[in-house]
Amino acid sequence: MRSYVKIVSYMVWLTQLGLTIVGPLVGFIWLAVWLHNAKGWGGWVVLAGVILGLMGAVGGLYSGLKTLHRLTAQDEKTDTLPGYNRHE
Repeated sequence: MRSYVKIVSYMVWLTQLGLTIVGPLVGFIWLAVWLHNAKGWGGWVVLAGVILGLMGAVGGLYSGLKTLHRLTAQDEKTDTLPGYNRHE
């Protein structure tokens, strides 16, 4: 039963990571296109929106991977049963 809870928590974490990556990218591009079309700003604003969106996506990916590394390190410390090739 415990392994199912762990699998579900990792699936929820993976969904959150996907939203963390896609959210800034889509949000900044949408805002840039809206500013370009509705307010008449130049084409440079779309390029700035893409760059800012990519920077936000990379930042979200980096922080998400750090969190995953921390979670897996905690799981390895709490694992009390010796696994294959881990006999002490």
